[in-house]
Amino acid sequence: MATPQNPQPAHRTEHPQSTDTSPAITRAFDLLSKGWNGLILMALAKGPADVTQIRERVPGISNRMLAQRLQELTAIDLVTQDARPGPSSRTRYVLSPHGNAFLIPLAVLFLWAEDHLPASG
Repeated sequence: MATPQNPQPAHRTEHPQSTDTSPAITRAFDLLSKGWNGLILMALAKGPADVTQIRERVPGISNRMLAQRLQELTAIDLVTQDARPGPSSRTRYVLSPHGNAFLIPLAVLFLWAEDHLPASG
């Protein structure tokens, strides 16, 4: 039985724009490289939440860091504020349409990490 001379790899080896760094992908990695951003977005994927609820969904984040990241994510329109009037007025945070769209690559990244990154080490 003959073996093919150039077997195709199980994964793609060609990279788009291998000689240039795409400004778009650079912005995406900048977003994800800031600690907590991905986890905050994943926490808001569970539904609207106030600061206390987000902090419960993202253990270990400080109040200051959470406030800073929420401000940044709101400024780039991945998260919006939903202020509820009333006696116990609280600001809730919700994923914007852009934030919801970003869940697609985050989910793929999550699945890849589950399959390819060791749990420890």
